Amino acid sequence: MKEKTIRLEYRKERVRAQLAERGNGRPRLSVHRSLKHLYAQVVDDAKGRTLAFASTLSKELKGKHKSCKNLEAAKAVGTLIAQKAIAAGVKQVAFDRGGLVYHGRVKAVAEAARAAGLDF
Repeated sequence: MKEKTIRLEYRKERVRAQLAERGNGRPRLSVHRSLKHLYAQVVDDAKGRTLAFASTLSKELKGKHKSCKNLEAAKAVGTLIAQKAIAAGVKQVAFDRGGLVYHGRVKAVAEAARAAGLDF
């Protein structure tokens, strides 16, 4: 059996290929989760540009939460990325969880972004 990190890389490639097929030209809401922080960005793959970016290190969120690795911080990142994306003129996105399981902080970002007005 292959190493866990190698399987994760294969899954990332597979998911991104599926998003390219089914994305219908939508920008991609990409989520990255590290051990300490959470990052989200809206990327237009056709132009190769980042349209909006938010993380637990953003100046709007830095220092407002006791910990950057809990669900409350993830919900704040989801709300912030949705606000910035809507300000950039993006209402519909394709959600890219980056090969991560749709659970916990990743799920909290997605649900908060949906509640703030993004459609995916």
